[in-house]
Amino acid sequence: MDERKDIEVERTSTNVEQKHDSSLVASTFIKYFAYIVIFFGALYFLVRYVFPLFS
Repeated sequence: MDERKDIEVERTSTNVEQKHDSSLVASTFIKYFAYIVIFFGALYFLVRYVFPLFS
């Protein structure tokens, strides 16, 4: 009743190769830097011009 079946297991290497493209890294940095500049620009606008209207 106890049958054993042969099962082949394919082993893959555990090494993960990461490709780094310097132009992709630079463009991502520029994109997020622009987000930060826009955020602080909007925050400056609120503090400088909108908040004084309520006081």
